[in-house]
Amino acid sequence: MTVIPSSAVAENKKIAVLPGDGIGKEVIPQAVKVIAATQAPVEFTYFDWGADRYLADGTTVPPDGFERLGRDFDAILVGAFGDPRVPSNIHAKEILLGMRFQMDLYANVRPVRLLDSSLCPLKGIEPKDVDFVVIRENTEDAYTGETSSITDGRVTPILITRRATERVVRYAFNLARRRKKQNKVTCVDKSNIIGAHRYFRDVFREIGQQEFPDLTLDYAYVDAFCQWQIRNPEWYDVVVGPNLVGDIISDNGATTAGGLGLAVGGNIGDDHAMFEPIHGSAPKHAGKDKANPLAAILAVQMMLDWLGQRHEDSRLAAAAKNVEDAVASLLSEGRTLTYDLIGEEQASRCSEVGAAVAARLTNHET
Repeated sequence: MTVIPSSAVAENKKIAVLPGDGIGKEVIPQAVKVIAATQAPVEFTYFDWGADRYLADGTTVPPDGFERLGRDFDAILVGAFGDPRVPSNIHAKEILLGMRFQMDLYANVRPVRLLDSSLCPLKGIEPKDVDFVVIRENTEDAYTGETSSITDGRVTPILITRRATERVVRYAFNLARRRKKQNKVTCVDKSNIIGAHRYFRDVFREIGQQEFPDLTLDYAYVDAFCQWQIRNPEWYDVVVGPNLVGDIISDNGATTAGGLGLAVGGNIGDDHAMFEPIHGSAPKHAGKDKANPLAAILAVQMMLDWLGQRHEDSRLAAAAKNVEDAVASLLSEGRTLTYDLIGEEQASRCSEVGAAVAARLTNHET
């Protein structure tokens, strides 16, 4: 564990950094480099949780690990977890699911935003057409980890409760009010088949009609939505759904915004928040300095924006805006990019892309 202060400012926000496994160890240093270039008032403490530590001493999460993250830090930045050397990736499950459940990070917030039209595989789509946010309930549904054995297989319950549904749909409705775009929230589920999803939709409708009469309530089944979000992304503003549905549609949506190399997520609760690129650890690319660091950098942007709003700190809000502008500028230029965005022959290294974003911030080129 290493502490790296960004400045001597007494009120620095404290960030716990878990680079994790695989390419997480390569993209997170680039994200931290970018934060340093903004001169945002933050400082970092690195944690070595991951496959290497698990294989060395069997530790996934220290006994006081989650308690310390919640007590001592203002936000958490995660790289990626997953390593083929670890059976069933038990360390990844205990760290990520443990963080979501034990720290009550109930809203998984996944922006789907096109920063440059060249990145979209759809014909005639502009950045203004792809700008919605998926809110995924993050603590129940089929992701509880609970299963029971039956004679010829296993049963995984779909657990959806009123408390969890109310708070995540309220989060979505409040976000739509703050965004002030379409003032619309779309509930995506499989309520025509799954009873638990009908309950989710019923609670969504009740809360929306009673508490948010100024907003438009919209509905879609997940299979149809997967088509519509690709063909007509401009239809959507804020989208909310149960855990498994939200997982599927947020990854699917990333295709219209440049792919998983640009996709980020915030795991947000009432008191704590964790931010991450969602591309995974990609073991086959690890150690090659070729992974796209822009998702990690945009995760930092999302974290700075959340901290700025939470603490009403204009410095953090400004840093977030500057990071977004720097990334958009780099994408528009179309040169210093990784293989997934520009092809192998013209590709820059992970470290080169990180340096290029940091240079734009240092030189005020945004």
